[in-house]
Amino acid sequence: MTVSPAPQHEGFLSSTGAAARAVEALDGDDVASLLVGTSREFSRNDVSRLAGVSVVGARRFWHALGFPSTTSSDRMFTEADLRALRRMTVLVRSGVIDEDTALALTRAFARNTDRLAAWQVQLIAESMTASGGGTEVIGPLDEPTAQATARVILDLADELEPMLVYAWRRHLADAVSRLLADVSSDAQTPGQMRCVGFADLVAFTTLVRQLSERDLARTVQRFEALATDVVTAHGGRVIKTVGDEVLFATQTPAPGAAIALDLVDALADDDVLPDLRVGVAFGRVVSRLGDVFGTTVNRAARLTALAHPNAVLVDGPLATALASQSGFRITSMRRRTLRGVGSVTPHVLARSSTPTRRGRYL
Repeated sequence: MTVSPAPQHEGFLSSTGAAARAVEALDGDDVASLLVGTSREFSRNDVSRLAGVSVVGARRFWHALGFPSTTSSDRMFTEADLRALRRMTVLVRSGVIDEDTALALTRAFARNTDRLAAWQVQLIAESMTASGGGTEVIGPLDEPTAQATARVILDLADELEPMLVYAWRRHLADAVSRLLADVSSDAQTPGQMRCVGFADLVAFTTLVRQLSERDLARTVQRFEALATDVVTAHGGRVIKTVGDEVLFATQTPAPGAAIALDLVDALADDDVLPDLRVGVAFGRVVSRLGDVFGTTVNRAARLTALAHPNAVLVDGPLATALASQSGFRITSMRRRTLRGVGSVTPHVLARSSTPTRRGRYL
């Protein structure tokens, strides 16, 4: 997407942004008031009384949001906090959901928006550094840059909020669609069928020792961005990223195999990133809190550890599923016993157009 630049902030600042400019030096209370829309005027006891819930119930909700305990007299809460608590209370009392589900939903919002907010603040801070160009911010900013960053964030908040709601609804639609597609006549068999893959940077520990913190941050960010682009291009989901590793999943085998091969090719062509190795398995997984668990996931992880640089290993079920798919070549290895998984026959996955060669695997 290419957008022509406009004069900075011209015709763009919301009333929130205008208010932010009027404050000479922002502090935490200013930011909370401008972003949440009201000042901190209620204590914990006030909120519980006005929402019609116990102090314990209000505290559980506050903890689910990811915030620490407060004393009964601390005026830490706003009208927005009160509205949120009332909304969840109405849902519970109407019987739509129970209290445990309400707290779990709140926790899901909190965990993801906490990371989202930190990520977005970091991106804006990087754009505000003197060198520009998205330079990674490793340590604290100086006071003028921190103030300027805070003001830009306040200016953008009202404009970004609709995008957050849009993205959530879009992903919610996809999640519900997957739920409907996973309907099974075998109610006794838990989990859903998924193709699960781990993509792991080779010799990352050595790389950590060689790179500066700034270069390491740039490398990890580049890897995550590239991997996300490849996974989503094939309709897959990035389940999580942990530094040097990406866990992805697809509903059917062929896209998962294509993702694995494309990831290896993408990193092989990249001048900055090291080589990649990938392990992919097909079978039932248990989904929980946006993550996936089970023997299939463990099998994919063990295959990744076994794979050589620039190679993809798949398990037997995935090899069988791909046998009738065009575009793939599968070569069986000798049977192995993998720790925590048991006896497995790994298979080397390649494109059918790739020249056949015997290597250390065979």
